[in-house]
Amino acid sequence: MRAAAPPGGDLPARDPVRESARDSATVRYPDEPANLGLGLLDRPADDEAGLLPPIPTAPPHHHPVERHVEPGHHHPHERAPVPRRMHRYLPLYAALDLGTNNCRLLVAEPQRHGFRVVDAFSRIVRLGEGISHSGRLSEAAQDRALEALRICRAKLDLRGVERARLVATEACRIADNGSHFLERVYEETGLELEIVSRETEARLAVAGCASLVDWQSDGVILFDIGGGSSELVWLDLARGERTGDLTRHIRAWTSLPVGVVTLSERHGGVFVDETVFEAMVDHVDDLLETFDQNGELERALGEGRFHMLGTSGTVTTLAGVHLGLKRYDRRRVDGTWLDDDDVSRMIDHLVGLSFDERVANPCIGSDRADLVLAGCAILEAIRRRWPCRRLRVADRGLREGILTELMAADGMWRR
Repeated sequence: MRAAAPPGGDLPARDPVRESARDSATVRYPDEPANLGLGLLDRPADDEAGLLPPIPTAPPHHHPVERHVEPGHHHPHERAPVPRRMHRYLPLYAALDLGTNNCRLLVAEPQRHGFRVVDAFSRIVRLGEGISHSGRLSEAAQDRALEALRICRAKLDLRGVERARLVATEACRIADNGSHFLERVYEETGLELEIVSRETEARLAVAGCASLVDWQSDGVILFDIGGGSSELVWLDLARGERTGDLTRHIRAWTSLPVGVVTLSERHGGVFVDETVFEAMVDHVDDLLETFDQNGELERALGEGRFHMLGTSGTVTTLAGVHLGLKRYDRRRVDGTWLDDDDVSRMIDHLVGLSFDERVANPCIGSDRADLVLAGCAILEAIRRRWPCRRLRVADRGLREGILTELMAADGMWRR
């Protein structure tokens, strides 16, 4: 089991005012009636490539590859100011997450008790496609990611974003040419991405999901199933003083070197029967072996009230299928509670579907049909080791965590 306490400098200094703000922070999205934002959300339909202005040329400034590895990397270059397209009284913030499977952007403005999302973008780019075999980012995958990042750059300039954190995760962490790819990103788009550690990725996922934690529980098992890695966090709410900053309750965490892309490439994602599915579960279970070697989490589960909190396309898909949605709707999915029996029934249902039937499901589609069962296998391995009666679904995570930390650091909720 890995120690929860991060190395110096990874977590911000403790601040009761900031913690209180985080505890009460709410997030409002542009698809909610009370919101006037223009962005679309977190499904392939968010792709608006034909509606955007030309991409500005990249700044001439250049720096060495080594600056792309944290800590302390993210220092934006100076560039000509971009005129605001709309009048606002508060600065705009942005969070970009370039993962193994997706490229996602959120643009938001602070509000009294949280922030309001004014624009969003998401596209499946499969940057890590083939990386488990070659150890490198392919040219085709790089080109797909760059196309999405050009759209993100245009949105940042269009909105006049003043503060941003742009991160890359597992694919760029492990690829032999990951840092060189980020140099190419900078040269072609002017975007300066940082490769974050697995620990930082886990912490940001916790910060982004804080408002969905049931504080009447004794603990939470939070997991984030990604494309190339999966983070697992034990949040201990039973010991010590309860603080608004949920990251202070991290008892232990781990990052598994497996995600939906890498697992499906290893075992196959198109033709998956019960035998293949169980092989996936066993593969993940072996990786979980070292997380709770002393049995502390297992004993805590037996003695207290726990729930799971999942942030990934896997759990949002399960929730959408469970709700019988004809079209994915994050307003209905985000925050949904699923009983253990509901999760088992949905996983069994998906395992029983053919590839074509998965494609035809409106909450899966062709982009996820070969990945969703790998995600279910990761979830199933976690559930079998540490069963909980309830699972809460989060259609939020790392990007919301970035925005929360940026705004808290700027004192936006002290004003």
